[in-house]
Amino acid sequence: MKQGRPTIVTLAVASVFALSLGMSSVWANEPGYGKEGHGGGGHGSMGGHGSSMMHNSTGHLIRHLLKHDKDIGLTAEQVAKLKDMQLSLDKTRIKSEADIQVAERELKALTEEEKSDLGAIEAKLKQSADLQVALRMVSIKARRDVYALLTPEQRAKEKSEHDKAMQQHKDAGKGYGNPHGGTGGPMKANPHKNGAMKNLPLQQA
Repeated sequence: MKQGRPTIVTLAVASVFALSLGMSSVWANEPGYGKEGHGGGGHGSMGGHGSSMMHNSTGHLIRHLLKHDKDIGLTAEQVAKLKDMQLSLDKTRIKSEADIQVAERELKALTEEEKSDLGAIEAKLKQSADLQVALRMVSIKARRDVYALLTPEQRAKEKSEHDKAMQQHKDAGKGYGNPHGGTGGPMKANPHKNGAMKNLPLQQA
């Protein structure tokens, strides 16, 4: 039994870590995580960037709508409701993340104590998992509420603005790694290195 206990404790810690990583892709772009969902300004216990789910984040969706409100054709009433939803979502995220941090810290303390009851560890592990599931459900429900607020025409315009922004992002990334911009194609041979340098005297090469 002494050999089994460290294994169970290790699994408990690994499970919490895995759950935390899973949350990062959903909440990395929620309100408070920086400008336009790039994760530049948030603290967030979940961390991570979640770039593959950037637009799927409810917080990013709301910010996108508010930024392009005129292009999408939002009314003043819709803008006010979106701001209320954004504030509510932000408050829920901050409180939930704090609760998750506390649960994980308590779990860490339990797993560090070799004589801790395994039942208590399991209960704390489930508590952390339940908090994270609840947080994800809040995001999913809020996203549906956001889309319910829009007309079919506004949804189409929102998608068009999003596609345009993504294309601009891709175009900007084509020159990455090339100090002079451009498409970053293969480097051309340097005639001074490949030719002239070979003919220099040894002491000058």
